[in-house]
Amino acid sequence: MEDLVLNAGPAAGACRFCGSSRLSPVADLGAQVPANAFVPPERAGQPEERHPLRAVVCHGCWLVQLDHVVPPETIFRDYAYLSSYSRSWLWHAERFVDAMVERFGLGRDSLVLEIASNDGYLLRNVVARGIPALGVEPAENVAALARAKGIPTEAAFFDEAFAADLRARGVSADLIVANNVLAHVPAPGSLVAGLPTVLAPEGVVSVEVPHLQCLLEGAEFDTIYHEHYSYFSLGFLQRLFEASGLRVFDVEHLTTHGGSLRVFVCHRQSRRATDRAVAESVAAEIAAGLESGETYARFGEQVLRVRQDLLTFLDGARRQGKSVVGYGAAAKGNTLLNFCGIGADDIAYVVDMNPLKQNQLLPQSRIPVRSPDELAATKPDYVLILPWNLRDEIVGSMAHVRDWGGQFVVAVPRLELL
Repeated sequence: MEDLVLNAGPAAGACRFCGSSRLSPVADLGAQVPANAFVPPERAGQPEERHPLRAVVCHGCWLVQLDHVVPPETIFRDYAYLSSYSRSWLWHAERFVDAMVERFGLGRDSLVLEIASNDGYLLRNVVARGIPALGVEPAENVAALARAKGIPTEAAFFDEAFAADLRARGVSADLIVANNVLAHVPAPGSLVAGLPTVLAPEGVVSVEVPHLQCLLEGAEFDTIYHEHYSYFSLGFLQRLFEASGLRVFDVEHLTTHGGSLRVFVCHRQSRRATDRAVAESVAAEIAAGLESGETYARFGEQVLRVRQDLLTFLDGARRQGKSVVGYGAAAKGNTLLNFCGIGADDIAYVVDMNPLKQNQLLPQSRIPVRSPDELAATKPDYVLILPWNLRDEIVGSMAHVRDWGGQFVVAVPRLELL
């Protein structure tokens, strides 16, 4: 059966933050099924809904955004992504909590609130220190996993109305964590507008987002998918927080997700001084062309090069009788596979440690997902690492692939045999 292709609709005409109609294309990745809409085998014969996957840039505020919105309720209410299945991400979260406790003097009289807290992978480090914590997680199935670990978690989307409800219940947070969540909100201003309501007078908001500059410079187009409604520069984030009476007072540059920003935010009138790193980072973005239309036009050419190189590699492997499988049923991998038109005839299967994804089919490509144990059983010639940002972790944990002469491959930012 053919998939259903849905039209973009009127939302394509204006910026979701400033309302400007001055939009220009960044990348058109075709009509795709949402990247985490895994297919149970018994539904393999049923059609999937495809939605346009196009990123555009606003010349009014320089927010890069999708011009078609898939309602978040259809994506996040029942969610397959669990943060706890990445060792490097668990380590990142533990180090983050250690640093925040030391820097901001958090203790038993503090409250840490995390927005989009997933399965409690981060807050478990807070709870272990005896610091009060509260998670807000929109996916009930994932929130239940956190509660089972003893982490107080409410299943809800965080916005102004929910923030007001929390405040009415006495919630006042000394640290609000919103790591890798802003991109998942169709109108980021709606989430940010709720932050001042539950932030203590001298409290801090810590936000992590993949950095738009890294996305552009590294041809990281596979991080564009329907769950990621927006893509951020620090310059835009300043404007976003200022609109809700908040101020960016510090920024750190991270290596996670191919290059990310950790932004520290406070009330506009807070006593906290603004670090010079903020102005320096914004200046570096402007110098890199993040507020120039030409930069975004060049990006589209890089996207086409990555696709052609991967298809050429797969064609060569097929001609040589070599077997290719994938590692990591990640959303970014699904963007890549579906943009390239790759299916089970090209990649026999993909392995993933997350049991919620195993024995499912990848959306659109319908490639089966299996346990990592399958690698040793079938001994493929090539293992294409789809979450390339975890390449070192994956190569280290799957080193036995080399025992039978297998090789690891990544396609982004360029095709490379490891």
